[in-house]
Amino acid sequence: MAEQRLTEQKCAACEGGVSPLERAEAERFLAQVSDAWELSEDARGIHREFRFKNFYHTIAFVNAVAWIANREDHHPDLEVGYNRCLVRFSTHSIGGLSRNDFICAAKIDAIAS
Repeated sequence: MAEQRLTEQKCAACEGGVSPLERAEAERFLAQVSDAWELSEDARGIHREFRFKNFYHTIAFVNAVAWIANREDHHPDLEVGYNRCLVRFSTHSIGGLSRNDFICAAKIDAIAS
């Protein structure tokens, strides 16, 4: 049976014995999202900058990201400017990356395209 696409998956709780992804596994998940996402040097997070034509579109995107984050109960760090938004994911409860980070990244890619 083929594995579900990331956009079809739901985030799961990452507490109690869940370990952060190793670099190789993080790179495998990274290949399943937009090439614009980057893996941090220490492989403990991913980030992507989104650009927009004005503040209104930027905030509309931020609101859509907040909706996804609340629905998945997995929240990114956001840095918002007039025409850009930097989105950073890391699963803070485990001190690194989890599948949840990539599920949310894929869902954000879907709304941004």
